[in-house]
Amino acid sequence: MAKDVIIACDFDGAEKTLAFLDLFNDRKPFVKIGMELFYSAGPDIVRKVKERGHKVFLDLKLHDIPNTVRKSMAVLTNLGADILDLHAGGTISMMKAGLEGVCQRVGARPLLIAITQLTSTDEESMQRDLLIERPIADVVSHYALNAKIAGLDGIVCSPLEADKVHKTCGKDFLTITPGIRFEDGEKGDQKRVMTPTAARQAGSDYIVVGRPITAAEDPVAAYLRCVKEFLGE
Repeated sequence: MAKDVIIACDFDGAEKTLAFLDLFNDRKPFVKIGMELFYSAGPDIVRKVKERGHKVFLDLKLHDIPNTVRKSMAVLTNLGADILDLHAGGTISMMKAGLEGVCQRVGARPLLIAITQLTSTDEESMQRDLLIERPIADVVSHYALNAKIAGLDGIVCSPLEADKVHKTCGKDFLTITPGIRFEDGEKGDQKRVMTPTAARQAGSDYIVVGRPITAAEDPVAAYLRCVKEFLGE
């Protein structure tokens, strides 16, 4: 299984996004398109980035009744993204419905993964605000197992939980881990974080990196540093 660094392009429009990607010249980093960019630029931004030769993780975190998620996933799959996601908290039946929507596409389908707990959520806030009283690592592993039962390809979790998820669900079950910060960087609003090197050692399959790259003085150099630390190259 190939590991990779995914750049979170959390910009507010297509022009900024494409200008940012122009900095990489012939390099074609894996790109995450999240809510801000998708809601601003519309579905066409996925097609434009794909046309440039990038793989795309379309991060819209669907969470609704099963029928709505099924139909929405069928529509999103046609955009050509390589990875789509939904919330594991929507239950196994909702995740199965999402997979049914993805599988309506003729030919190869995108990977479908489930969000467990956001990396901005720590154990204290999870227990206080969500009334989930179990340890966060146990909750993430349980959500991951539900996603596997539903037939999904993997989950999003913090790198702190990646190893336990692999032990619970197997090494081929993907862990995509945001919450990545350089040793000398700021944490921002992230609570459960690791460096790229530590994430590799913890068993992350993909890491998602936003501001440490996009807000860097030299984004290309920051990306290459991240690749070197995560892939050990």
